Amino acid sequence: MYIHNLDPVILEFGVISLRWYSLSYVAGILFGWWYGKKIISRLNVAGAIKFSSEIFDDLITILVLSIIIGGRLGYVIFYNFDYYLDNPYEILMIWKGGMSFHGGLIGVLIATIIFSNRNNVNKYIFLDLISASAPIGIFLGRISNFINSELYGRETDIWWSVVFVKVDDISRHPSQIY
Repeated sequence: MYIHNLDPVILEFGVISLRWYSLSYVAGILFGWWYGKKIISRLNVAGAIKFSSEIFDDLITILVLSIIIGGRLGYVIFYNFDYYLDNPYEILMIWKGGMSFHGGLIGVLIATIIFSNRNNVNKYIFLDLISASAPIGIFLGRISNFINSELYGRETDIWWSVVFVKVDDISRHPSQIY
């Protein structure tokens, strides 16, 4: 059994703090950007596609916004709709937490399809690039969920169980890292 007592904050600078979760977003997006450009470069050399990787740079900017907006709206709609209906000004307070993977995914899909149509590029090329590079970002996000004591599993007595002291004193499955 492991007693979880990790701090979700890496560094603090007065009122500003750097958190593991935000670092995982940044690292995942940067990796996805780099990896996507590598794939585009190789596809261009092979003659499979004929467009500059600079168009992917434009898409990344839009994807960052769609991840944040979609992730937040997904959390608001799917998990706490009644609360945010009564407190709509708190929808913008992303620093208080509350993002959903499936909301971010929906945001990315919609943004990619619109971007592809406007730039006359086959949407499946970009969707393939995203699906090839997204797993590292998702992995880093789940590690951050573990650090933040979020998305923990049910009670268990297995030897690799974790006690999330910020939650309760029960041994649980570390489902974030499964």
